[in-house]
Amino acid sequence: MNQEITGKSYLMLTLNTLGFMICFAAWTINGVLVAYLVDSGIYKWSNVEVGWLLGLPILSGAILRFPVGMLTDKFGGKTVFTALLFFCSIPMFLLAYANSFLIFAVLSLIFGLTGASFACGVAYTSLWFPKNKQGTALGIFGIGTVGTALTTLLAPSLLMYLTDDGVNPDGWRTLPQIYAGALILTGLLFLFLATNKKPEKKKTIKELMLPLKEIRLWRFGLYYFLVFGCFVAFSQWLVPYYVNVYSMPLVTAGFLTSAFSFPAGLFRAIGGWLSDKYGPRRVMYRVFGASIILTFLLIFPRMEVYSPGSGVTAPVSGKVSAVDDTSVMVGESKVLYTKRDPSTIHEKDLTLVFPVIEGWHEPIVNVGDEVRKKELLARGVTRIFFQANVWIFTGLVLLIGLAWGIGMGAVYKFIPEYFPNDIGVVGGMVGVLGGLGGFFSPIFFGYLLSFSGVWTSSWVMMHILSIVCLVWFHLVVTRMLNRRSPELQTRFETAD
Repeated sequence: MNQEITGKSYLMLTLNTLGFMICFAAWTINGVLVAYLVDSGIYKWSNVEVGWLLGLPILSGAILRFPVGMLTDKFGGKTVFTALLFFCSIPMFLLAYANSFLIFAVLSLIFGLTGASFACGVAYTSLWFPKNKQGTALGIFGIGTVGTALTTLLAPSLLMYLTDDGVNPDGWRTLPQIYAGALILTGLLFLFLATNKKPEKKKTIKELMLPLKEIRLWRFGLYYFLVFGCFVAFSQWLVPYYVNVYSMPLVTAGFLTSAFSFPAGLFRAIGGWLSDKYGPRRVMYRVFGASIILTFLLIFPRMEVYSPGSGVTAPVSGKVSAVDDTSVMVGESKVLYTKRDPSTIHEKDLTLVFPVIEGWHEPIVNVGDEVRKKELLARGVTRIFFQANVWIFTGLVLLIGLAWGIGMGAVYKFIPEYFPNDIGVVGGMVGVLGGLGGFFSPIFFGYLLSFSGVWTSSWVMMHILSIVCLVWFHLVVTRMLNRRSPELQTRFETAD
């Protein structure tokens, strides 16, 4: 018997989406707050410490998704979601009184439980819709990931207002209190408007754990590690990225970061729709391909590199009789060389799209020097200047955000196809693995930055991870096709 969709179903979907959005905004507050505290000199945390502060809330929100999902099955979505919102408001409020890295880290770890709201919302939302409508409902629920865009868009402006543009630095402490108030208000909405509901059939712990033996689950988790976990990581990491690489004000950095995170959250629903229409396999091929291409383009940093070039040598032996801006006289022979174009000296002030490569010569001999044939008269200099234009960078970041957003919806389309009886458990575990991407990635970014000194090292990591995902994905698909049609394994092409 098909479950009927009622007005209450839509009310629960609205509440769950709103709750997830507020929780997601709180989950990623450190991306803006920590960047402000370090950039303003309030705390002198290293790049590695910043990475830990960005990653710790993501860690607790990730690893607690599985138990929160189980608690939702046992006690109902209203009970768990309401308790989660009220509980997380406490460490969020206390964050206003943190005065050390350790206290900040501990409180971040606790309020990171807001990230586990995903598991609660998925389980709770599913109960209000029939199976043939759950994909659409969960896609709408997933739009709550735009909460991170709300933080990157609004929190920097709030910080500027609360601190009087830096005149009152301690004004930042009001921001986590505002977030705590938003969590409490959302909790009250759940308390008075939500209706509790539990699944009819319950499984034992042993039955719930059986899907964990499937390698396929862990493969889906790796895909989600990339498209969701790295999305969460960059939703925070891009704020200090813009501030440090492009000298952007915090408000502008937050606005540009929201251009990455906001559309990606919306495109999650489109990823589910495309997977319904064309199949998740076809969608994921394109997602991984786009991720590889875009991360490769994002690898190149702002740089100015000087290298030895092709020099100019003496055609004959003799004495240097004259040296000017374009030539060297050796005896009666005039040897021409290339002078540097003075217009390129000021090109840093221009808007450039492609790298500029130029070469010139610098004389190394003086009038009166005796030189031999083939001896160097002017050394060659090659200069490569790449501006890494901020608007092109932002456009590429927007595109990779859209690709990852589509990938989020596509990965979750695989789950009901391969685990129709364990959607909650497998979805929760894949969510855990994806969330761990949001934890580990900022920490890795911090270490990579400290080791290399290059901010684009984070995109190198993404490029390698994208290649790994595509290769593993293609090997599995090829093996599956060969198993179904073994007669085609040795044939290069078919008649049709």
